[in-house]
Amino acid sequence: MPRPPCFSALLIALFASAAAAEPLVLKAAQIKALGIETVTVGQVGQIQQGTYPARVLVPNAQLRVVAAPVAGLVEMLAVAPGEAVKKGQVLARLTSPQALELQRDAVQASSQAALLQQNLKRDEQLFAEGLIAESRLQATRAAATQANALAGERRQGLALAGATAGKMGGFLALTASIDGVVLEQGAQLGQRVEAATPIYHIAQLSPLWLEIQAPVDFAATLKTGMSVKVADSGVSGSLIGIGRAVDATSQTVLLRAEVASGADSLRPGQVVAVEIAGGVQRGQTLPASAVIRNASQPLVFVQLAGGDPARRFEARPVQIIAQSGESIVVDGVKAGEQVASQGVSGLKAMLTGVGSE
Repeated sequence: MPRPPCFSALLIALFASAAAAEPLVLKAAQIKALGIETVTVGQVGQIQQGTYPARVLVPNAQLRVVAAPVAGLVEMLAVAPGEAVKKGQVLARLTSPQALELQRDAVQASSQAALLQQNLKRDEQLFAEGLIAESRLQATRAAATQANALAGERRQGLALAGATAGKMGGFLALTASIDGVVLEQGAQLGQRVEAATPIYHIAQLSPLWLEIQAPVDFAATLKTGMSVKVADSGVSGSLIGIGRAVDATSQTVLLRAEVASGADSLRPGQVVAVEIAGGVQRGQTLPASAVIRNASQPLVFVQLAGGDPARRFEARPVQIIAQSGESIVVDGVKAGEQVASQGVSGLKAMLTGVGSE
């Protein structure tokens, strides 16, 4: 049976009262042996408050893949990653026996369509003179229609493959379908590739997207259209999407922002920190190493005032709001408090009695 909603809260309250009643007292030698270090809440040097991690992406509509239409040998590569390309520019050339087959089939289909078109004209003349039955004219017309459709299909297949209609040769030219920049090269000169093997990935790099991981509570205060800025830069944009799903591990929501101003200073795949104007942030940021779990309850060890030369640490339950990389946002500690960031496992062992004599 599922536990009542108040059950978890009751456990947290009981654990908090028990932990608060018996702080851990450590002498200087014990602190040194356990390697305990503390950080000041709200003044963690390596974490910038009010910013959130984001990854730079190219919008899907601005991405293209140049792939081998048939199996063949990469005979020529004209560009390299990072180069700008124009629509219609030849990027690579393949040699392939299948190119010859496509050209042969296109020539045969065109010849057959032309022949049946002549037959159709002849039978139309004969039918007008009353020399043949209408059924024969209908059969000739159907055959001509099918032949034209097949010839069109062969020509389209030839064009998609990059081969030249009416010109026999085993070369296929692969061209860019948009103006953009080459992001990746998927094949090497002289390599034999199968059909659909990616040769190049190209993209238009303005505007760009930022995919942002934000705490659930913070995301609830946001609206599309809010201003987004990459920290310590002049790159700015606006929020265009707020996810509905929550990551089970980090308890964050995926936000999407579009950046046009200053997008040329960003690179796809780059990780940046962003600031979102208008949102309300809750909680305090700590190093992830400061938070441990005891009976599934997250907690931190807060150093209490006084007790010099011995130090006292209180095990305090917290609520995890968000986590990203080496930082974690929690509710339950106040700015200015000292929290253990190293040697936490030793404090947990003392709290639970593991390893004690």
